[in-house]
Amino acid sequence: MTIRLSAAIERFPIAGNFTIARGSKTEAVVVTVRLEQDGHVGHGECVPYARYGETPQSTLAAIETLAPAFAAGMSRSELQQGLPPGAARNALDCALWDLEAKRTGTSVAVLAGTTLPQHIETAFTISLGTPDGMAEAAAKAAHLPLLKIKLGAPGDAERLGAVRAAAPGTRLVVDANEGWHPDDLPVLLDICAHCRVELVEQPLPANADEALTEIDHPVPICADESGHALAGLEALVGRYDAINIKLDKTGGLTEALAVAGRAETLGLSVMVGCMVSTSLSMLPARLLASRARWIDLDGPLLLEQDRPDGLVYERGTITGAASPLWGG
Repeated sequence: MTIRLSAAIERFPIAGNFTIARGSKTEAVVVTVRLEQDGHVGHGECVPYARYGETPQSTLAAIETLAPAFAAGMSRSELQQGLPPGAARNALDCALWDLEAKRTGTSVAVLAGTTLPQHIETAFTISLGTPDGMAEAAAKAAHLPLLKIKLGAPGDAERLGAVRAAAPGTRLVVDANEGWHPDDLPVLLDICAHCRVELVEQPLPANADEALTEIDHPVPICADESGHALAGLEALVGRYDAINIKLDKTGGLTEALAVAGRAETLGLSVMVGCMVSTSLSMLPARLLASRARWIDLDGPLLLEQDRPDGLVYERGTITGAASPLWGG
């Protein structure tokens, strides 16, 4: 059955800027996929990430290379073999799920054999900045149930203390984006525990995280850059307590569901995360919510404007089950 593939690079301005330990950006650059078959259209979106050697142009080229294979009826299982985990496969995989839902008149949640909560509590991200600037941002967001604090630079103890003082009743998770040094880790983890942080995400560089096996974890530690897809998942055990599953790392919903299942078997808690992107990226990731202890799907909240028919956010909670944008 012939599938017509088209793809494009799109840009969405960020509200202000988004800063982590590796730098800042003022726009979200995504690659979108459209798969058309017998009058039905499936959509997908991905975020190429320079940390993994991806660019929008290389991702678009990888997607377009598969146009003949899709014209010949490429299936989702064949796609898993045709591309490695990464942004390009994510957009295509999610578009195939959406296309199947449209063709069959069935939601992706039903097709995937999972449940979709009516209300999903998500983190809201506070960008890396000065202690005073981050405290101000945290105070404005203190009414939300969960804040994700970006750290990973000298002065993190002061930043975290300022944020906790500004939002004393809000749940906190921390993301160091590989920015901490092993020698500083015990002290920083103790400070996190004192500030009632629930989770510390990727404190050390992915290629230098051996120290995590040798120190106490007063706060659970979550792998992000250290954990991508099914391959290598077992190596996280003993170093990490949780894994952040992002569809742009796993290469789509298909492998993300498998990673969640395997992580549970290995005793790893699950966090569902995202890149800065639109609701078209959040909707597939939302299907992992029922299996996750922490959910970080705030990408559209960081943009000046989301796509039409995007997700509805109310006081830190994603509401509603169905969306015409993706998934049925």
